[in-house]
Amino acid sequence: MDKYLFEVCIDSVQSAINAQEAGAHRVELCDNLFEGGTTPSAGMIKKVRQAAPNIKVFVIIRPRGGDFVYSDDEIDVMLSDIDFAIKVGADGIVSGCLLENGEIDVVNTKKLVTACKGLPFTFHRAFDMCKDPIKAIDQLIDLGVSRILTSGLEQTANLGIDTLKSVIKQADQRLKILVGSGVKPANIKMIADATGANEFHFSARKEQESPMRFKNDRINMGGISGIPEFSRFLSDKDVIKATINALVRT
Repeated sequence: MDKYLFEVCIDSVQSAINAQEAGAHRVELCDNLFEGGTTPSAGMIKKVRQAAPNIKVFVIIRPRGGDFVYSDDEIDVMLSDIDFAIKVGADGIVSGCLLENGEIDVVNTKKLVTACKGLPFTFHRAFDMCKDPIKAIDQLIDLGVSRILTSGLEQTANLGIDTLKSVIKQADQRLKILVGSGVKPANIKMIADATGANEFHFSARKEQESPMRFKNDRINMGGISGIPEFSRFLSDKDVIKATINALVRT
């Protein structure tokens, strides 16, 4: 177990409790996981910290969905969000910026890292949208980034194994590579064996039916068909345990 570290991507208090009870080391706390994760509310950060005191809580700082090119106003929002997240007990920050040409936005990412005041900073999957991952690694090391969350520039980690191997080799223990996207009990050992990775990020989510008895199914609140209105998704304790055990008990 000590060889590996497991982070669960969550968007609710109950998921944080489940991750803690299942033996995960850390959670990445988000809102809007259907958009890839955005900054959670002040109340959510505080309550997760209170409800799951024995697990590390890293907070994503991302003001909207979509691309990772941010305006000055958006950067100001992100800096304010980092300051508040630290005040209410965040153990680390997850964020990052790109330039329009697909390179790391060194100037703005440096602002975000500096705002963390020494707390660990994870450069999130903006990395998977960058033009030159090898160059990006060295830039992020110079900026003081602690780790990179990546699927190897593919939709899922099992598809990005070749790039993950190159990224881990390039990092050479100078920063940590956190492998995420599509990590499941059925493939985590294969990914670990193939890449040499020892940090893994997964959501382990299960759908739960809404308690609503009356359902107006003519409306999608976000205006987007296909996003479920009458169900909830939680990081499931048994799935988290199964994912961890698929690696540490083999």
